[in-house]
Amino acid sequence: MVLTFTCSISAGEAGREEIRTMLVGAISCNIAWGLVDAVMYLMSSLTERGRAILTLKALRKAASQQQAHGIIQDALPPTVAALMEPDEIEALRDKLNQLPEPPPQAKLNKSDWLGAIAVFLLVFLSTFPVVIPFILMQDAIRALRFSNAIAITMLFITGYSLGRYSGGQPWRTGISMVIVGLLLVAITIALGG
Repeated sequence: MVLTFTCSISAGEAGREEIRTMLVGAISCNIAWGLVDAVMYLMSSLTERGRAILTLKALRKAASQQQAHGIIQDALPPTVAALMEPDEIEALRDKLNQLPEPPPQAKLNKSDWLGAIAVFLLVFLSTFPVVIPFILMQDAIRALRFSNAIAITMLFITGYSLGRYSGGQPWRTGISMVIVGLLLVAITIALGG
């Protein structure tokens, strides 16, 4: 998002006022997206918890052992469900039936709110490394080059980390993230964003 702002100014012609306007716009945009992402995180947590409550209630109301096993298998990741034997599923059913009665509806808890705050801060604070050159440097062209280098480095590090986490090829994922990020910035700028 910040790359969209920094790449949309003409560094050769930008004065301090244009750069200030760009910085305010970039920071405001990241505040807005941080809020959107935090709310989406809360909605996801609430939905996931609600789905778990519905699954447990359905399991307890199952008319047969076979129906209960189907509910459990549907709730599990497909690979795990395929590996479980009927006696293991029945043991899991027994343990689930021993849980206390679930609440009537899902509610957010403290960890959900803390997670949402963390999501907001992650999105918002990711702005600063990219805008620091504009704050510290008087030369707009030089600041833009440093800013872009920082943003590209951040994209690569994020992609590299994603590749390691997902079991992919970190270098390839990092380079792909840079290419996709630059393409998205170009499309966004071309569309007037």
